[in-house]
Amino acid sequence: MGLRDATIERERRDLVTHQVMDESRLVRFVAAPDGTVAPDLARKLPGRGLWVAADRASVEAAVRKNLFARAARAPLRPAADLPDLVESLLFRRCLDQLGLARREGVLISGFEKAAAAIRSGKAAWIIEAADGSADGRGKLLALAKHRTPPPKVCGAFTADDLSLALGLENAIHAVLLEGGRADRWTFEVERLAGFRPLLPPEWGARPAEDPDKDLNGRGSAP
Repeated sequence: MGLRDATIERERRDLVTHQVMDESRLVRFVAAPDGTVAPDLARKLPGRGLWVAADRASVEAAVRKNLFARAARAPLRPAADLPDLVESLLFRRCLDQLGLARREGVLISGFEKAAAAIRSGKAAWIIEAADGSADGRGKLLALAKHRTPPPKVCGAFTADDLSLALGLENAIHAVLLEGGRADRWTFEVERLAGFRPLLPPEWGARPAEDPDKDLNGRGSAP
């Protein structure tokens, strides 16, 4: 059973709304020995779990109203920047997952290889550098539209972020193949989406209308 399958079967109550939801939609916190509140994104730290929906507004509300202290029945002092800390940790976990995926051979990088992976129908995610070429990105996204279902798209990381995580130079285009690692990535990146958009707002340009023409050598690849 994969990580995603295991978490879907468990539910917890959000401190803010009191709504019961799957663990995959929540962030676990625990009381630290010094009375602060520590994020437990791997859900392995000892102590009673304090669960909050995985979005910035919910964590901000939990901090502002100090719902952690109420739930734990202890004088906890959550840091004001706790939402920023959660976002930073999730950001790093997502990049770490991509590094693992590359070492496992299930993350394909480079424009031509990414295009081939999309055509194969095995792409779970297209991961594009936020500051990459709009032309190359548009061609890959146009290709993805012909797949059923189309792969999901993430543009939350810069080329520098991706290059460092993957151990490559100028990493712009990548495809994460379907499978267990893609499930783990999805679990992490969907939580990150509650703290920052996965697609930059400036990505409004229309993709190439005939991507295969460009990709087959009758146009310029990025």
